[in-house]
Amino acid sequence: MKKIKRILAFVVVILLFSLYGLTLYAALTASPNSHALFQASLYSTVVIPIMIYTYMLVYKLLKKWSQDKYNN
Repeated sequence: MKKIKRILAFVVVILLFSLYGLTLYAALTASPNSHALFQASLYSTVVIPIMIYTYMLVYKLLKKWSQDKYNN
């Protein structure tokens, strides 16, 4: 389980760095789609970490609730 968490954490880090790179690329280029690409990458840079944190929090709470329910 610990190995899977490390692999997933590495994938998330790669995803975030690629989003940062995409944001920088969109900000510096002058293509017709750069404005929309910049907005989408900025949105993803903020929303993806928040969603991951929320999923982890809900998982912890459900796991704790499940253990408490079956231990009583």
